[in-house]
Amino acid sequence: SPSASLSNLQSELAQSTHAGADTGTSTMAAPPAERSFDVIVVGAGIIGSCAAHAVASRGASVLLLERFDLLHQRGSSHGESRTTRPTYTRPQYPPMVRLAHRLWHEAERDAGYTVLTPTPHLDLGPRDAPAFVAAMANGGATELAPAGDASRPAWAEAFRVPEGWAAATSGPAGVIKATKAMAMFQTLAAKMGAVVRDRTEVVDVARQGNTIVVKTSTGEEFHGGKCIITVGAWASKLVKSITGADLPVQPVHTLVCYWRVKPGHEEELTTEAGFPTFATYGEPGFYGTPSMEYPGLIKVCRNGGPPCDPDGRDWATGTGAGGIAEIVARWIDEFMPGVVDTTGGPVLRQPCMCCMTPDEDFVIDFLGGEEFGKDVVVGAGFSGHGFKMGPAVGKILAELALDGESGTAAEAGLELEHYLIGRFEGNPMGKATSH
Repeated sequence: SPSASLSNLQSELAQSTHAGADTGTSTMAAPPAERSFDVIVVGAGIIGSCAAHAVASRGASVLLLERFDLLHQRGSSHGESRTTRPTYTRPQYPPMVRLAHRLWHEAERDAGYTVLTPTPHLDLGPRDAPAFVAAMANGGATELAPAGDASRPAWAEAFRVPEGWAAATSGPAGVIKATKAMAMFQTLAAKMGAVVRDRTEVVDVARQGNTIVVKTSTGEEFHGGKCIITVGAWASKLVKSITGADLPVQPVHTLVCYWRVKPGHEEELTTEAGFPTFATYGEPGFYGTPSMEYPGLIKVCRNGGPPCDPDGRDWATGTGAGGIAEIVARWIDEFMPGVVDTTGGPVLRQPCMCCMTPDEDFVIDFLGGEEFGKDVVVGAGFSGHGFKMGPAVGKILAELALDGESGTAAEAGLELEHYLIGRFEGNPMGKATSH
């Protein structure tokens, strides 16, 4: 049964847990004699967890290191939910979304439980705006039927579409349970032999002969044939300390807001009723999910936020007058006034970070240079839209590390040159355009 499968997988992961010698706390640790691996993955957010799973699924030995506790809330991968949708202005992303959906479902099959709940997806944008038109075309979106048409879904009446705007639906789409998804990939990786260790801060990655040596803040050293760096908001700091090079990934503070559904509409705005995930085009953009994780509340948020230092964040940023929550409230009052109550502000506020590149494209590349060549791979800068593609990116990173190229990307028609670090050389904005 699914519950038995989940219990079994959790037991597999727990078998790697034993008491820390110095602190007496429970920590996932490699046995003292086990210090050499085919691949070492640094950073156990969704991308690193998927990469470790992909390496382990190839039968290679892998160590997954996490600076904080597993499933912590100090980075960018935690939380109750993330959306997945196919509508992008750039044509390279819809194929990656489709690949990721296949891999999400394969992992769910292996785990015996689900983390992705399918829903429709609704996009709202100025009818003639080039970004909106391109995204709808790339994602195969279909404009909503007009009011009174029998094919128009009942949930469409929850949205007020401004004059000159259009509303279109697309798929595959849905809501991903974020923290549960990370746990699923970590557990599956452990079941296949991966060693998972948390509370282990990596401070250096260096070459020693034919080996990549990963050094920690406590003086431990691990040896790997290859290394994958997926440390999210800490990517720029770690790459700078390793190579001296500037990786243009800027963490920004954002706020996840949950709002009260107006009385009488609680059942209408749920996944069970077919209510969609949704997003708008413009600056700033807004997005939301159906009422799912907190009954009677709906998640509606603004994209982005102010730059921040991941080691010195103001956790309350965006909660005051004129902050992110107030901006979202104004959007709700314009677009969803009949079904969502903004009185008193959001019921729940949860801080998070997005790790932005100047052009909002990912970084998927070899660290390169004379020292590392193709032995160290970096995945970073997922810019607030990478979680949905975690399994695809993780598999690509694993193949780059193990094979020096990605057969999966080639088969899916994904051109990885879009994600190379070199695009910023002599052009600090990369391929900046609207998403």
